[in-house]
Amino acid sequence: MERSGNLMLMITLLFMGAVAAQEKEVITKEEAIALALERNYGIEMANNDVEIAENNQGILNSGYLPSVTGRAGAVYDLRNRFTEPEVGDPLDQRGIESNTYNASVNIDYTLFDGLGRFYNYKSLKEQYDLTKLQARETIENTMLQLLSVYYEIARLTENVEVLEDVLQTSKDRVTRAQYQFDYGQSNNLAVLNARVDVNNDSVTLLQTRQQLDNTKRDLNVLVDRQITDKDFAVDTTVNFIPKLQLEAYIEVAEANNVSLLQLDRNLAITDYDIKISKSGYLPTIDLNGSYGWNYNRSAATAFFPGSRQNSDGISGGVSLTWNLFDGGTTSVQIQNAKINHENQELQKKQVALGIRRDIANALGNYENRLYILRVQEENVATNQDNFERSKEQFNLGRITSIEFRQAQVNLIDAKTSLNLAKYDAKIAELELLQLTGQLLNIQL
Repeated sequence: MERSGNLMLMITLLFMGAVAAQEKEVITKEEAIALALERNYGIEMANNDVEIAENNQGILNSGYLPSVTGRAGAVYDLRNRFTEPEVGDPLDQRGIESNTYNASVNIDYTLFDGLGRFYNYKSLKEQYDLTKLQARETIENTMLQLLSVYYEIARLTENVEVLEDVLQTSKDRVTRAQYQFDYGQSNNLAVLNARVDVNNDSVTLLQTRQQLDNTKRDLNVLVDRQITDKDFAVDTTVNFIPKLQLEAYIEVAEANNVSLLQLDRNLAITDYDIKISKSGYLPTIDLNGSYGWNYNRSAATAFFPGSRQNSDGISGGVSLTWNLFDGGTTSVQIQNAKINHENQELQKKQVALGIRRDIANALGNYENRLYILRVQEENVATNQDNFERSKEQFNLGRITSIEFRQAQVNLIDAKTSLNLAKYDAKIAELELLQLTGQLLNIQL
């Protein structure tokens, strides 16, 4: 009766687990990526930097628009005056008031500044493109991190399924050993060994589930998803890119690698820096104009009566400034700008060399992991066949529980190793795709 109750409890728990699994939300790779693009803080900050660069490269920051200023002022003067002429009576004046008011609108425009403004505007355009590439690099790094966590969840999910099957098999073995002991077909040692294996399998399963839960929380952080949200599952499907397509990506890797593209933009910026510095040798032509109004009221003096003046008018002018000699500052700036440009060229060569090495290493790593994956697939098939035969022999009493357990352990190791090899190979592929600049262009 007790055994029947335990069996019913086990069936109920398995049924509840199956129902819970069906109710889990499944987050696909595409959905996880979309959430990260929308919510990831690092990507949001990178996009904000792009907006700043876009503002900087606009016409309002180019220096091509004139500046308009308005000015206004008022002066009030109150004083006492005592005038003692050489001939005549002295004049003592108290509380003399005078007022002055003025207002003007002024416009200034640089007509020509040695083309420095033009090249600075071009440089800001390049800096905008550079910032977009930096944002792309942030997105690529985030995607690689996100997919690494996603596939780790998939790996641990499949490991949990393997360990659940193992635990069920171990529980069945306990039941069988108990029956054999009850009917005098074996001693109690077989029962104890089976229960020890159940305990070990339970602990392993519990630890793996805990790792799975922790990794799911890592994914929630990357996509700014509430950690307390309901549980979810992931898609464990893994597809690999055809070899010919991957080889085509590698051939054009240097034209698409985000690090090299950033260096190209830096080269263009330093080239404009040279031209901006050379603009210091040329003159600057400025235009200015203004409209002004003045009002002045003065008090009477001993010799002149009080007066009021009201005037307004328009004025304009042009000025040329040419720094014929600035002590060598412009020459030094040009020399330093050329050296900086040369350093950028050297850095690009250095980075390109390193990227070619990294691609070769990543390709070799990827091919090795694919080979390991094929070997592990064969290993699982062999161990599965060995386990089925061992199970049959164990049920017939032809092998010991220790031999059966060893076959079971070998199958566990083979399946978990296969899961690891599969997702390791996929991560290696993603790392190679990032180096070729195609990580954001492929269907996962």
